Amino acid sequence: MNSQETISKTNTSPQASATSIKDILRSIVVLFKLRVVILLVLSSLGGALIASDGKVSLSALGLLLGTGILSSAGASAINQYLERSSDALMRRTLNRPLAAGIVSNPKAILGIAISFIAIAIGLALLFGNPALALFLALGAAIYIGIYTVWLKPRTLLNIVIGGAAGSCAVLSGSAAAGNWSEPGAITLALLVFIWTPTHFWSLAMAFRDDYSRAGVPMLPTVVSDQATAWWIALHTGATSLIALLLAVHPQLGLIYFIPIAIATLWMASHSIRLITHPDQKQAFKVFKISNLYLGLVLIFIYIGTLV
Repeated sequence: MNSQETISKTNTSPQASATSIKDILRSIVVLFKLRVVILLVLSSLGGALIASDGKVSLSALGLLLGTGILSSAGASAINQYLERSSDALMRRTLNRPLAAGIVSNPKAILGIAISFIAIAIGLALLFGNPALALFLALGAAIYIGIYTVWLKPRTLLNIVIGGAAGSCAVLSGSAAAGNWSEPGAITLALLVFIWTPTHFWSLAMAFRDDYSRAGVPMLPTVVSDQATAWWIALHTGATSLIALLLAVHPQLGLIYFIPIAIATLWMASHSIRLITHPDQKQAFKVFKISNLYLGLVLIFIYIGTLV
């Protein structure tokens, strides 16, 4: 069975073929969570640059990007395979390819996803970087086994611990650069770990009814909106402190600190507003701002280490 048969059935008219190709590409983007993959790869790039003072080799970057994309995409597809039934109950996710039944052979996607992870780990070992292989494997194992299978359906602490998968992305970057335990990279990994609950709790607060309908015990489905807002603010504060602490890294300094301090005030103000206005609209604003905040941290890490 070819890839078009796996994802959809098409007719032979030119217009239908063009539409079909567009639909297939859209399904691939959603199925492998390519937007999330991009954020994880950018995080790994931040880890590589800060661990190498911006002097990471092109070959190491190529290996990191290739293995990071494969591993992250594979883990994301397995997550959707395992959650396809609950995704079908949630307004936000019911149109995902597996949840909507667009994919005619879900097990084929599972096989492809497992192959992606195996190839990524194999490439890291083949090119003599066992530390990179370890963090790729650990990130996938945490996201699939610990978060998706074990914690997410059982406890409101699911994303608190599941955030370690994002930390592994950062450490895979520093491992690719040959210095996985560099203090700046460890600090960035900690930042991603602490940032993750703010990101997901604000999203879950905005789509609380979805998670309740699917029986997923995210924090906003278990405690009040006011309590959720306070927990988000707590993690926002911790994230901000760690982000500002990164400025002491020799390669960063004021070129990093000034813009991140401004971004921190912006994010903190919206987090505080969520406490006074704990509604879905403000929660979704905090979710979007948290994405932008991490993106800005990474951008100014790139600038600081490369300039």
